[in-house]
Amino acid sequence: MSEHEWLRERCYARARRSVPEARAFAARAFAEWGLGPRTDDALLCVSELATNALRHGVPPGRAFRLRLYQYADDGGTVRIEVHDSGPGWPRTPSPPPGADAERGRGLLLVGALADKWGVYERDPGKVVWATLGASGS
Repeated sequence: MSEHEWLRERCYARARRSVPEARAFAARAFAEWGLGPRTDDALLCVSELATNALRHGVPPGRAFRLRLYQYADDGGTVRIEVHDSGPGWPRTPSPPPGADAERGRGLLLVGALADKWGVYERDPGKVVWATLGASGS
């Protein structure tokens, strides 16, 4: 038996419209899976990871992949992965005083909302992921 009960994935173009499309795709999956009170947190993580991929990770002419899992063996933990083929490694910057409060905080939000998050290398590029337990554990 697979380690996850449900899997959903879709590729998105390097375009501004892809973030709301990815969020809507994830919202449908999370509703089907009954994620419940963690849904808003998970959707914000999807938005932030997709936005970061578009701004920093997806080379021109390429796309990113959103992959969603719900694990069967631990009460419904959801894993969000965003795959991109760009160089570089994400980091959580400390914005300087007076910095634009709307930029540079995506991974800080993901870190605050997700139970765990991280990044691993793929060839080419990387995968940035976050997990959220259904109960917030």
